[in-house]
Amino acid sequence: MKKVINSKVLLSVVSLVLIAAMALMVTACSNNEPEAPAGNGEKSFVFKVVDLDGTEKSFDITTEAKTVGEALLNEKLISGTDGDYGLMVDTVNGIKYEYGVDGAYWAFHINGEYANSGVDTTEIVDGAVYSFVATKA
Repeated sequence: MKKVINSKVLLSVVSLVLIAAMALMVTACSNNEPEAPAGNGEKSFVFKVVDLDGTEKSFDITTEAKTVGEALLNEKLISGTDGDYGLMVDTVNGIKYEYGVDGAYWAFHINGEYANSGVDTTEIVDGAVYSFVATKA
């Protein structure tokens, strides 16, 4: 009888240790910390990408570029097509959304607020946070 109780206790302890190890591994693997600084220059800002599923990735950008769009194009973090209203970004950090195909688009944000300017006309403010947030229409 004592052996059965000891086995159950041991099994419970081992299970708790495994659960704790898995929780630590998941926490350690989450990637919300900024990546190593990209680029060279005097201006720096944080660039965040938020996918449709809520996955967020951050990059520290250092640049000599004048606009956010120029800096992100130089780092190959965005791409799109030039149109009547400026650069229409359809790909961010390798993820492409096309409104006509996916019903989703990349919304440009400045310091957490929806931007009133395009990424290619927004001058860099040192220390600001610029984001592209995937948005389902």
